[in-house]
Amino acid sequence: MTSQYDTYQTSLTGRYCSPEMSGLFSQRSRHSAWRKLWLYLAQSEKELGIDTITDEGLEQMKAHLTVTDDDFEIARVEEKKRRHDVMAHVHAFGQVSPAAAGIIHYGATSCYVTDNTELILMRDALDIVIPKIAKVLHNLQTFALQWKAEPTLSFTHLQPAQVSTVGKRAAGWAQDLMMDLDEYQRVRNELLFRGAQGTTGTQASFLEIFDGDHGKCDQLNELLCQKAGFKECYDISTQTYTRKVDCLVANAATGLATTVTKIASDLRHLAFLNEVGEPREADQIGSSAMAYKQNPMRSERIASLARALQGKAANFMNTHATQWMERSLDDSAIRRMDIPEMFLLADAITITLQNVTEGLTVFPKKIHSNLMQELPFMVTESIIMRLVKKGVSRQDAHEEIRVLSFEASLRVKGDGLPNNLVDRIRDTEFFKPIWADLDEMLKPELYTGRSSQIVDKFCGPGGKLEQKLAPYQASIKAAKAAHLSV
Repeated sequence: MTSQYDTYQTSLTGRYCSPEMSGLFSQRSRHSAWRKLWLYLAQSEKELGIDTITDEGLEQMKAHLTVTDDDFEIARVEEKKRRHDVMAHVHAFGQVSPAAAGIIHYGATSCYVTDNTELILMRDALDIVIPKIAKVLHNLQTFALQWKAEPTLSFTHLQPAQVSTVGKRAAGWAQDLMMDLDEYQRVRNELLFRGAQGTTGTQASFLEIFDGDHGKCDQLNELLCQKAGFKECYDISTQTYTRKVDCLVANAATGLATTVTKIASDLRHLAFLNEVGEPREADQIGSSAMAYKQNPMRSERIASLARALQGKAANFMNTHATQWMERSLDDSAIRRMDIPEMFLLADAITITLQNVTEGLTVFPKKIHSNLMQELPFMVTESIIMRLVKKGVSRQDAHEEIRVLSFEASLRVKGDGLPNNLVDRIRDTEFFKPIWADLDEMLKPELYTGRSSQIVDKFCGPGGKLEQKLAPYQASIKAAKAAHLSV
């Protein structure tokens, strides 16, 4: 007998995603949604006067909304014979709801169930991911406030720049992620329904069902939206809802990928510098050969999953661009893969990032050591300013300190020795006017600028981030870190 180990299984559902997201995009979830949509349609048509739809039929439909394994087998046999998945499931639903068999799918086209289900699934998937983004933001907020005043070396071009703080860097990550939260919430709020639009979006079949009553055609969609939990339908549909909707959702969903890649990349560099480390299990192994290794494997996983997510946006754009006239079926196969995978990837990423941000370890002494290797170079501008105040030529001071800085840099890079720029300044008579100031000038906290205040303003009480997270407090408290295996 063939087992799960004999056929390909996606790593997303088997290794990385939540059971909730995997379940949402399961075949049972999808096809049970079809049945709910057929029930909503029949109920609404009856409410609008179609008396061939009986109460008995509706009750039978209600009793069989969840597709069973037996139903799937019936549908499998039917689809093999009819080569049409929707009609196969219409037949399977009719077998368990015989009193409704003749009116299931009345007036509808296949996209009534397929497209409306995809909109429902995307809406529900957004509802799963959004609180997880909020939880990561809460973690970053806590981390940023905790380390807002800890001086650290900042980098431009991945070269030492000036002094910042550990917390300010994390606040920068949080700001980017807050933009993603805004985009996810925006597309969630703007997502509408296709409704019952007929074969090519003209509602001709429903106009015939309702004997030319245009008002009932509008009422039908209003009732369907109420039952499915949408505020309204898109104004214009063809056979499908416009695939532009998929592009807008994908732009938001895949935008998360760039943010988390930036965060994960920074964490990987910080791990290399031995300044910040990922959570680490007591028995965790970094390498099968190099027992000492402590690799940033979760950040690497995030970067890897994000690369796949980022690539999804182009597929949706290409699909929308090539929908000829009222519909082209070349959207079908790719969307069957890309819509679920887009949200499965986002789910896996946010789960892993939640785990990382809940357990980051900071190594202040190493941060200080790395900073002090570069700080002498960074105080040179202040030295020049102080010399000028004491009457020294600014250009002369610049040249003197340029020469000493180059010599000290050559010692560090060429000979692998500690930075001795300060000693060189103390030994050079030109700098005698500021010798007494040097020890005071070598305190890193003097050069962090307004980092602490910037973090407080953004992350602290009443700040933008706190305001943004206010609606998610219940889900944040309920969330637990996910400790995943690699």
